[in-house]
Amino acid sequence: MSNAMMLIPIFLPIICGAVLLGVKFPSDKLRNAFVMGSVLITSVVTFVMLFTVSEELFTMLTFTGDLTLALKLDGMGRIFAGLAAVLWPFTTVYAFDYMKHEHRQRMFYAFFMVSYGVTLGIAASGNILTMYFFYELLTLSTLPLVIQPMTTGSRRAGRYYLLYSIGGAAFAFIGMVFLLTYGSGADFVMGGILTAEAWENRSLMLIVYVGAFMGFGVKAAIFPLHAWLPKASVAPTPVTALLHAVAVVKAGAFACIRLTYYSFGTDFLKGTWAQYAVMAVALISILYGSSAALKQVHFKRRLAYSTMANLSYILFGVTLMTPTGLEAGVLHLLFHSVIKIGAFFAAGAVLHNAHREYVSELDGLGKRMPVTFGAFTIFALALTGVPLFNGFVSKWSLATAAVESGGIFELIGIIVLLISALLTAIYMLNVCIRAYFPGEKTDTKALAKVREASDYMTVPMAILAGACIFFGVSSQPIIELISKLLY
Repeated sequence: MSNAMMLIPIFLPIICGAVLLGVKFPSDKLRNAFVMGSVLITSVVTFVMLFTVSEELFTMLTFTGDLTLALKLDGMGRIFAGLAAVLWPFTTVYAFDYMKHEHRQRMFYAFFMVSYGVTLGIAASGNILTMYFFYELLTLSTLPLVIQPMTTGSRRAGRYYLLYSIGGAAFAFIGMVFLLTYGSGADFVMGGILTAEAWENRSLMLIVYVGAFMGFGVKAAIFPLHAWLPKASVAPTPVTALLHAVAVVKAGAFACIRLTYYSFGTDFLKGTWAQYAVMAVALISILYGSSAALKQVHFKRRLAYSTMANLSYILFGVTLMTPTGLEAGVLHLLFHSVIKIGAFFAAGAVLHNAHREYVSELDGLGKRMPVTFGAFTIFALALTGVPLFNGFVSKWSLATAAVESGGIFELIGIIVLLISALLTAIYMLNVCIRAYFPGEKTDTKALAKVREASDYMTVPMAILAGACIFFGVSSQPIIELISKLLY
């Protein structure tokens, strides 16, 4: 099948988003049918593409020489595209109930669709210029989603998001320019593209790498460039769920993987001060994110800081710069996405149905919202890394990869992972304890008014919770698939 097929899942949702902006549907039901149909068609075409197109480069636009916008689906791109194609339909179904009483729904669904196409564009990028192009489009397409409530808080969050993203993009742009200058081409190649001239200027290129890693790492919420992420929790829950699961923060981690393994190459970076610098940033981010989550009293912000920590789990695996480190990082990228999108769905259901957004207000809700908190308990156990859940598998893989590397920084990393696991158990399971074992002063009359969320919310949560268990006890096939796709 022609590789031009890659254009369809990228531009179809973008076009459908434009249609939503320009056309007012006669009813919300008809509009929702259009959105759901567009998302499902995009996901189906994406999966067909994953199994049919080759790894040959498809050039969309040529500027000059190596400056091209080109698409290519290698193993890493297939993994990221598949993740987006699975999670976007779940979020769409969830959004139909969550957003039904919100204002500016047409704008929300329009940019919701556009962001889907742009995310798939990042996944299918064949070179760093194309990835950078879609990476910047992702900022522009998700900004309206962040500010969608148009409150003072959401506008402030949007400014933070935009300023941090533009600043990070500047450093990423510098890295791209140097790669185009000192690389044998712009295309992504496992092992890197640097020429002998880059080795002659290695000290300079290592500085460029660290700067570009930090630039792309802004979207991955690395310390100290993370402030935008907890502020963005004011956005509607379908938005924050996607931001934390695939659309933004995972795009940042994906870009760091491309930069490290497919542009600079681990032979160029491993054992240098640059490797240990970015690894130190990842470990500091894990500790800071876990500690900050423990102190948060706002439910969604607690999950936001948890995302910061877990994104740096992925980056820790990436900065090990070994095959097993990359595989473990990618495995956690997949498993954390399933866990965290489900956890945000649960938090959103509580906000939507019980109108409670602080952890101290969750007492006794477990009995009133059994499916929501049953699913959240599974997500909490998985995120903590309890055996028989998928989070344990990916965290164990990261620790194993660190042991195999055997260096001082790697061993420190294992200690950091253990400390983070303890903190995660406290701040996640505390929510479950409050929900199921309320204090004596709990307002039982107020609880009586609370009802379980609708099927639009609970069914996606239940399926995702089931996936956490399934991949916890049957993870070997997906581990083997990741290894096969990457190498």
